[in-house]
Amino acid sequence: MTAPSARLPTGFHLFTGRDVPWLVDERARTRPDNVFLVWEPFDGPSRSWTFAEFARETAAYAAGLAAWGICKGDFVAIHLDNCPEFLFAWYGCSRLGAVAVTTNTRSTRDELGYFLEHSGAIAAITQPRYLDLVRTSAPQIERVACIGDDAGEAVAAPPGAGAVAFETLRGDPEAAPRRAPEPLLANSVQYTSGTTSRPKGVVWTHANALWSGRTTTAHAGLTEQDVHLVHLPLFHTAALGYSMLGTLWSGGTAVLMPRFSASRFWDVAVRHRCTWTFALGFHLRALGSLPAPENHCFAFWLAGGDLSLVRERWGIKTIGWYGMTETIAQTITYSRTLVGREFSMGLPAAEYENAIRRSDGSEVAFGETGHLWVRGIAGISLFQAYLHNPEATAAAFDPQGWFSTGDLVTPQDDGFVFFASRDKDMLKVGGENVAAIEIESVIAQVPGVIEVAVVGRPDPVYDEVPVACIVAAEPGAALECEIMDACRLKLSKFKQPRQVMFLAELPKGLLDKVLKRELRAHVLTLDAVTG
Repeated sequence: MTAPSARLPTGFHLFTGRDVPWLVDERARTRPDNVFLVWEPFDGPSRSWTFAEFARETAAYAAGLAAWGICKGDFVAIHLDNCPEFLFAWYGCSRLGAVAVTTNTRSTRDELGYFLEHSGAIAAITQPRYLDLVRTSAPQIERVACIGDDAGEAVAAPPGAGAVAFETLRGDPEAAPRRAPEPLLANSVQYTSGTTSRPKGVVWTHANALWSGRTTTAHAGLTEQDVHLVHLPLFHTAALGYSMLGTLWSGGTAVLMPRFSASRFWDVAVRHRCTWTFALGFHLRALGSLPAPENHCFAFWLAGGDLSLVRERWGIKTIGWYGMTETIAQTITYSRTLVGREFSMGLPAAEYENAIRRSDGSEVAFGETGHLWVRGIAGISLFQAYLHNPEATAAAFDPQGWFSTGDLVTPQDDGFVFFASRDKDMLKVGGENVAAIEIESVIAQVPGVIEVAVVGRPDPVYDEVPVACIVAAEPGAALECEIMDACRLKLSKFKQPRQVMFLAELPKGLLDKVLKRELRAHVLTLDAVTG
């Protein structure tokens, strides 16, 4: 279902008569001999597939999945690291009208069990490393297929009993079932990170997938000549949507790595003449000590946050962006031809309505931080629903169909928008709103600080006070004094941390995101022990 207040598509829209298989087959028709996918495994030689070859592979696995008993509307879990089989399975499900449920391979047994049970998956596709986890977390699933290696890494022995070899599901492409395009048919489910509650399954339609590819192509100015280095996990929207669907829509080439590797990054990028990629903070930390080869071909990196290093050291343009699984594509961004603002996410995208509001619903002034709301069309430019959760779906929208992102942003009078923090990162200190990121930005500049995250701790006088959790090269009293001096110099008194805690590491979730809820609980536990 969709939210009662969400804007719904009419019978005639941008993707009428089109779906994901249409896009795959259209590229096979228009660019049959051009390379679409290059696989760069850790073990063994690289492999490549043209658009025509990729279309045949997806049709072959659609035929095999159908023979395996998978039908339109069935949910199929894909629990794989980056590998070509992930894409063959995902696009194979799309051809059948089945729904691919992509799950985080860092999931615990409890988390994976929840995903598989909640989604109602009747089959799972995995790899040797995770086979036992899949079998034990969801014993009710009878159909389990396992690929022959660990996403490009050789295994000592083939998987044992309890699973069929994924390659045996490869059937005759000509035998793949054919169906009429249904743009608003559910196509895939991705579970959110679940930092505040049990994860919600975000349902994408075929039209959503097409929108992601089309909009990313437009925003980044992608062309047939672009070569994208894909190292983020395919179970994440950035890689599966922006990267793969953007490349498929634009007719370019995707070079797929099993995962990010600092030691292989530049070598792979140079050999394949990659022109763009994604960059996150932890990528820069890993690449920071490595010189970029002069013969790289990067034109830009789609990035977020402070990536001045990319421009100043490596001479690569960065494009800011903002988006989330529920918004399908980037609601705020700027193009490779536009000069952006330092640290900004970009400008509001023309394909969406963006609003920045105070807590009372009124619009903020320029320079004022407020809640970001986005309005689009459910099932096309916004997600269709939260799977099996109509209450959460309805609660995500206001009566006028605006979707609450849960993020705080700050607009400037030139139109550029800056990220402030997650709403849950807003502390309330003695009646004053304090954005955790404001404190974190000051502390991050202190020499010796590797990582910082600020959370609130209950206080009998001020309701809540800031606590700075630090990962440092040389933790100790001297560094703590430097941190507090910097805060006293740059922050109002009520914003200054009341406590500095040195930790060996910060709890992290998908894509290096600090899990603030776990960190708050850790701070309270340490307080209880030391208090």
